[in-house]
Amino acid sequence: MAFSRVYSDPPSKSISRTFAVMLLSILASLYFLHCLAERSGTCIPTERRETGPVEGFYVSKLKDFESLKRKRLKKWTSTRPLVMRRHSLIHRLGRVSEENLPGLEANVKMSNSSDVYLEPGGSYFDTGKLRTLGEGSKKLPQAIIIGVKKGGTRALLEFLRVHPDIRAVGAEPHFFDRNYDNGLDWYRDLMPKTLEGQITMEKTPSYFVTHEAPARIYAMSRDTKLIVVVRDPVTRAISDYTQTLSKKPDIPTFESLTFKNRTTGLIDTSWSAIQIGIYAKHLDNWLQFFPMSQILFVSGERLISDPAGELGRVQDFLGLKRIITDKHFYFNQTKGFPCLKKAEGSSKPHCLGKTKGRTHPNINPEVVQRLRDFYRPFNMKFYQMTGRKFGWDD
Repeated sequence: MAFSRVYSDPPSKSISRTFAVMLLSILASLYFLHCLAERSGTCIPTERRETGPVEGFYVSKLKDFESLKRKRLKKWTSTRPLVMRRHSLIHRLGRVSEENLPGLEANVKMSNSSDVYLEPGGSYFDTGKLRTLGEGSKKLPQAIIIGVKKGGTRALLEFLRVHPDIRAVGAEPHFFDRNYDNGLDWYRDLMPKTLEGQITMEKTPSYFVTHEAPARIYAMSRDTKLIVVVRDPVTRAISDYTQTLSKKPDIPTFESLTFKNRTTGLIDTSWSAIQIGIYAKHLDNWLQFFPMSQILFVSGERLISDPAGELGRVQDFLGLKRIITDKHFYFNQTKGFPCLKKAEGSSKPHCLGKTKGRTHPNINPEVVQRLRDFYRPFNMKFYQMTGRKFGWDD
């Protein structure tokens, strides 16, 4: 009698097979949910390196996601200029890197205030590295406006502060002439915080006529760039006197202060208003420490008649892009000099204060001519030293 024997799997094998089927079912369900979440945009796909069709799937999804992110951010920045608080910008751009956003056009400007300006048309990502939108750090100045008093230094500094890559302290530190004993740490602490790529600046016009200033600045950094705003020394002297007169109405007349002896016509060079205008003498002291290539002379007259032209020279000297142009200025007929259409950190026009552009007292023409004769040889030497004619003796 033939028997047919039926063999059944052992219980342990059956359980293992059932478990495997259930596990595969769960994995398939999770994979389906993952794909569904990606398609609805509620999750960020993680880039994986696998072989076969799975790799192609993930690469494709990653590209789709980055394309969507670029489109959304570009739409957000290109509709109109925006002003927002720093924390808001960081919240939105915190996870955006330049590598993920090639070609995004957005000009981000960090002002001295706590606002951040986004304007269409420029490119904040041109530098090859996305700047950290943080507070930055305090640094010693890389450029200093060292003179001269009543030459137009305040106007130059205010104009330069429009540039997004320049941060400057507002008040004059007077570190290298009056406060040197306080030390460099004290000096650094006065400076505004800057980001990578920005230039720290300050201006103290009395440095140019301070004998110790060149050596002290050289000791801080031999690479410091120096800017001097010069003006017709006769006009500058009268302006200097006008400022003093506004504070001390009882001072002697300009004529009496100008001469040691009015009869002989001997000029009193010990009077600071006269002494400052002997530019060649002061420049010679600076050239003992700094080459002429590190000193830029700005014409105070051209700063009024052609502010954009002079600012262009300054931006070139500092190695910055020419951002400050004619469009930033308008001429104020009342004050008699140019003003900013939009000041740094503001959307309103801005002119210098009431202390600028004072009306000069009438000075005896003979005294003015005597001063011009006195300054002429010094001016000629100064033209020769700087390689530029300023036209004060024409």
